[in-house]
Amino acid sequence: MWNGEFSFVVPALVKKDFKIRYRNMSLGVFWSLLNPLVMMGVLTFVWTKIFAIKSIPHFAVFVLTGLVPYNFFTLAWLLGTTSLVDNATLIKRVTVPREVIPIAAVLSTSLHWLIQIGLLFAFVFIFGVAPNRHWVWLPFIWAMALIFVCGLSLGTAALYVFIRDTRYVVESVNVVLFWLVPIFYPFSVIPAAYHNIYEFNPLAALVLASHKILLENSAPPTSLLIKLTLCSLAMVAIGLILFRKSSPAFYDYL
Repeated sequence: MWNGEFSFVVPALVKKDFKIRYRNMSLGVFWSLLNPLVMMGVLTFVWTKIFAIKSIPHFAVFVLTGLVPYNFFTLAWLLGTTSLVDNATLIKRVTVPREVIPIAAVLSTSLHWLIQIGLLFAFVFIFGVAPNRHWVWLPFIWAMALIFVCGLSLGTAALYVFIRDTRYVVESVNVVLFWLVPIFYPFSVIPAAYHNIYEFNPLAALVLASHKILLENSAPPTSLLIKLTLCSLAMVAIGLILFRKSSPAFYDYL
């Protein structure tokens, strides 16, 4: 029963969220490309023309490699957090496993992520960065990032039902993450004392691994992959536990 409902509801919710996001927008899906392009252009101008950083080759691609996962992570987390409240009517009218609501919100954002990944690969080829055998790691690190965001969204979605300030906490953390993730600066400038802390941040780990694979022609460090995997699986477990313990009271607060 659960699997049948899951297979029906998730695609329907993903399709609905994707259509609603661009409804009445003249540029439509092009906004998924415009945002990272504008940010990439601004950051590249500031750090290569004003601050004149010359130590990072293909700086535009370097920035885009960080912006694409950051955009996915922050948007997916925010939409996953508000998903239960946004779909309160559906939850009250249709009997479905409530876990599918935040997961569907994250998966709908993954469609935008795929579009931006296509943009990233286009710039990789435009700048003459050749494919290498380490690209086989990309699906794995992307899957771990997706799993982590699903777990995180389950936890914060449950909290948001009871504490509506949760949304603003998520938005504030997303702003802070822009500076704590090596999007426009190399990992080498981070003091050694903070390396482990950075690597235990799954978003930072995803960006670091992407830089290694796409720009440095090398495999991500094993320690980084282990930390990313452990954090992702642990977050799913924590998110599910928190969600399922809280779900019996959802109806009264939605």
